[in-house]
Amino acid sequence: MNCLSNRNLVMPSLLPLILAGFALPSVAQTQGPLPHPPSSEDTSTSATSPTMARRAATPVHGQDDGHAESEISNTPPSIPVDQIIQKFSQHESEFKKERDNYTYTQNFVFQTLDIDGVPDGEYRLTTEVSFTPEGKRYEHDTYAPVPTISRLQFTKQDLDDLRNIQPFVLTAEELPKYNVTYVGRQLVDELHCYIFEVGPKKIEKDQRYFQGRVWVDQTDLQIVKSYGKAVPDIIKKNNENIFPHFETLRENITGPYWFPTYTHADDTLRFSSGGVHIRFTVKYANYKRFGSTHKLGTPEEVKQQPKPQP
Repeated sequence: MNCLSNRNLVMPSLLPLILAGFALPSVAQTQGPLPHPPSSEDTSTSATSPTMARRAATPVHGQDDGHAESEISNTPPSIPVDQIIQKFSQHESEFKKERDNYTYTQNFVFQTLDIDGVPDGEYRLTTEVSFTPEGKRYEHDTYAPVPTISRLQFTKQDLDDLRNIQPFVLTAEELPKYNVTYVGRQLVDELHCYIFEVGPKKIEKDQRYFQGRVWVDQTDLQIVKSYGKAVPDIIKKNNENIFPHFETLRENITGPYWFPTYTHADDTLRFSSGGVHIRFTVKYANYKRFGSTHKLGTPEEVKQQPKPQP
């Protein structure tokens, strides 16, 4: 995301075409453990972030915010780490193919905040991701009021990050691009998880990557949470395009698959001209399966019940 101190504001009519990612200091690209995501309220409604547990979360260590975490234990897993990585990356490949057959609603809210933490600019966008009768996937914006953002400019990289990095999927095909290191175990809500540090082995020109941590459910060996940022930041003369840390939570929607349902960021974007406090949420809802990856001809909607919850 660019600072608009010396730039023209993107015209409102173009904003739905260039959604959002956002910005943080370029120093955040360094390798190593990331700080724990700060807890913060959703900017679009009074609801708190969802839990990842299969049933209502039990508070841990006195927490009562509905998203509880234990201390991280460095106890090694009962099976080899490399085997866990290979298995969850294979599951991610299967999940990606499955999600490509789903329609859903994406609600995006982005705000800039003044020195007192009061919103001074806002952009909202609701998008329906669906299929044509011929089975072609498409996006349709259903709600896009005139934005009031005046201090930042959305970029192509922001759009790419919203689609591919914030709902991060570490497939077997993408795995060779990343260093993946075991961190430990943690109880998140009621899920026992393995934690892995993830970062690109090298940065290729015009490519976007995830750098941060992923939480893998010990039972299903599926990614259920990610926290990190998109890299690289793009710093050139008179052009600073930097990106924030964010947290994405998944929920068990159907079968063994955990779908992203909530992304949140609350950061100060540190441009050379000064910091800009931003906050955004992305909510993914109304997942419905449409057609099949193996069916030829005209797709049809297939009603499928979610995986039973204990």
